[in-house]
Amino acid sequence: MVVLAGGTGGAKLARGMLDVVGDDLAVVANTGDDIELYGAHVSPDPDLCTFWLADRIDERGWGLDGDTFAVMDGLRELGVDVWFNLGDRDLAYGIRRAERLREGARLTEAHAEIVRALGVPARVLPMSDDPVRTEVRTGGQWVDLQRFLILHRGAAVEGVRLEGADQAAPSPEVLEAITTARAIIVGPSNPVISIGPILALAGMRDALRGAPAPVVAVSPIVGGAVLKGPTADFLAHTGHAANAAGVTALYGDILDGVVADEDGPDDVPTLKCDTMLDTPEARRSVADSTLGFAESLR
Repeated sequence: MVVLAGGTGGAKLARGMLDVVGDDLAVVANTGDDIELYGAHVSPDPDLCTFWLADRIDERGWGLDGDTFAVMDGLRELGVDVWFNLGDRDLAYGIRRAERLREGARLTEAHAEIVRALGVPARVLPMSDDPVRTEVRTGGQWVDLQRFLILHRGAAVEGVRLEGADQAAPSPEVLEAITTARAIIVGPSNPVISIGPILALAGMRDALRGAPAPVVAVSPIVGGAVLKGPTADFLAHTGHAANAAGVTALYGDILDGVVADEDGPDDVPTLKCDTMLDTPEARRSVADSTLGFAESLR
């Protein structure tokens, strides 16, 4: 059982799917957001998915519950511009990940240590062991995605590029998960900056089209609106509407079906149901319905 995930929506669906399929779950997480700072290799989306699966996500919606920020406070005292706020334990994971990468470990191996340490029974697989960096053009300049989301919040999206994606390949573990899956679910994360980097990897779309399992997307548009983040802005930049039809058109021919709380496009089977993921019961229900729909498309 494979879920492609980026930010919060995909992570929430993955948590519901864990209740449904248990350790038969592999989450393929976007690494286009990864950033090196404070001596750490920070992987926001793999970590977010891991924290959700471990039931350790903070009520803020990011980071570990109960984490402290003593290191960030200390850096501020030293005059450092702390524009990216990272909890102490979160930072520890990033420092360890950077250390393992320097020792020659693959990103997949380095993140697996964190998954095991937090007792997550499922696999959380970085999409690639090769570096991919998402950059956004705004105000006439290119900035990495984290700076855009934090320092340029609300700014116009003038362009998106995925540095390194054409040379990066899905990891062997990702390809193995896809070729042996009974269903592949594209989670309701931002289609452009969260799912887009995964699909942009060399050979990924071919792998999904050739997979023996049906591929179904869950729309991130709920009640006619985006619940979190700049999804509508990025969809508009690509020329697609912020609705199920727009999301489906963006993903193209990799899809066998779509799940949404509105009517989908006429040319792709659609399961219309409540897709809100705000409670454990809702996450489990959406995951169960999505899996059943996907398996009906075999």
